[in-house]
Amino acid sequence: MKFSAYPYTRPDFAHYQVTFDAAVKKLTAATSVQSASLAIEQLNQLRQTLFTQAKLAYIRHSLDTNDPFYEQEDDYWNQQQPRFDELHNRFYRALVTSPFKTELEKIFPPTLFLFSEDQLKLVQPETIPLKQQENEWISRYTRLIASAQIDFRGQTYTLAEVAAFFTDPDRSVRKAAQAAYEHFFTSHETELDEIYDQLVKLRTAIARQAGFKDYVAYADVAMNRWSYTRQQIQAFRKFIVTEVVPVTQKLYQQQAKRLTLEELEYYDLPLQFKTGNPKPVADQTELIQLAQSMYQELSPETGSFFQQLVQAELLDLTSHPGKQSGGYCEYLDSFKAPFIFANFNGTADDIDVLTHEAGHAFQTSQSTWITEPELVFPTSEAAEIHSMSMEFLTYPYLDRFFAEPDKYRFAHLSSALTFLPYGALVDHFQEAVYQHPDWSASQRKKCWRELEQRYCPEKNYRTSPALMRGTFWYRQGHIFEVPFYYIDYTLAQVCAFQFLLRHVIEQDPSAWSDYLTLCQLGGSQPFLTLLAKSQLASPFDFTKMSPLIKKISAQLEQWEKAVQ
Repeated sequence: MKFSAYPYTRPDFAHYQVTFDAAVKKLTAATSVQSASLAIEQLNQLRQTLFTQAKLAYIRHSLDTNDPFYEQEDDYWNQQQPRFDELHNRFYRALVTSPFKTELEKIFPPTLFLFSEDQLKLVQPETIPLKQQENEWISRYTRLIASAQIDFRGQTYTLAEVAAFFTDPDRSVRKAAQAAYEHFFTSHETELDEIYDQLVKLRTAIARQAGFKDYVAYADVAMNRWSYTRQQIQAFRKFIVTEVVPVTQKLYQQQAKRLTLEELEYYDLPLQFKTGNPKPVADQTELIQLAQSMYQELSPETGSFFQQLVQAELLDLTSHPGKQSGGYCEYLDSFKAPFIFANFNGTADDIDVLTHEAGHAFQTSQSTWITEPELVFPTSEAAEIHSMSMEFLTYPYLDRFFAEPDKYRFAHLSSALTFLPYGALVDHFQEAVYQHPDWSASQRKKCWRELEQRYCPEKNYRTSPALMRGTFWYRQGHIFEVPFYYIDYTLAQVCAFQFLLRHVIEQDPSAWSDYLTLCQLGGSQPFLTLLAKSQLASPFDFTKMSPLIKKISAQLEQWEKAVQ
């Protein structure tokens, strides 16, 4: 069945509640492990069906935010999702209080019980109206970004499309493109400030209502950070400042030399080579065909997986007006099928996004044995290892996509390393904002700019008063839509570096099997346990992270010489 034929039906809350409560009653009344297990399996099936309908509505709304039917469905889920979440707490409570809990923990993934305990801390009936409002403000942000129509050089573009000019070899073109892009955000500055101010206040109220000191503490529980603490995250950020930022600054100095510029302006940063960044040699249709052949060669598992994506039309990659920005992968539980969403713009980013989201999708194809819909994807920092590693695991096949694949490898790895400070910056900024929920919009911008100078001192904004006062974060949808889902990318990135070194550089034959193991485990284990089972060093083990960063830096030097 093709994605377009997947049926969507808005669930009736009252009917679902009756069916769900009856299944929960079976669990609470169970007189044996076997009867309790059967009740859990029924509850898994009910949640799978519901989650699938919610995700179908989300995907189809994001494909066209102007579609009136799915706009109504988006509004429905904004209102009803918090009610479904509160209803599901009845299952989580019955699970963790079951007299057969010890036996059930040997049958079902341990993370199901950890997740249940977290949800009981987070979801309170009193917070439902607040969460409904939060969803409405998030939708307002996504619709605003999707509505962008950028006039540039006599044509109209989406944000994704105009971003393609950021790497134009002509400096005046990329400067003008950045200005046009920036104008959209500055022209909506008041609205963006209002949206974020409302989100900060609502989230703070939600956290306090649930008994947390602030939203930072609430968010760490919401992100299921089961095997590490906020203090370890802060130590990791400090590691990035002290050991990664000096390396990235050298990369930017070398970049300036390659571009024959005395100093990089902010609009120069995306351009790696004076002759232009590497671009794919094919259009979208050909890229899919090339990717299909690549995945067939990579492994039998990836070959069959990608064939399923193509045959069922589970990819939507082209940018167009009204389409939500960014890229993502969703998993449709009832169909055991992933869906990849992207906004191709003809740059190397298209390959980044395709391989990244394919990593997510491949992991779900290996985790279909997991019947708990909350656990098919692991926690975010683990999930991003699959995607970021897949970007590296495809390095040997890049000559299919680029005329100069070495240039892409250097540019891509350089971008991955320089991302670490930015990812830490986003987390630090959010931590500061939610610890000071009464800050004004100008205070938040001031905080961003001060932190930006610490983590990303290469950002030279002297020609942009708006960016100088700290507005760049408007572009980062995660800050609005999924708060605190960002340090996860940096934790995953250093894990993905390990797969790069083992699989591509050292050609360790066990690297692929370890990656496959990681994918197959899905969300059945906490983050640090997943790392141990797939032979990966913890990001919090700085005695191993320091030499890792040195190895990546050395590899970049080697590839830069090869390119020159």
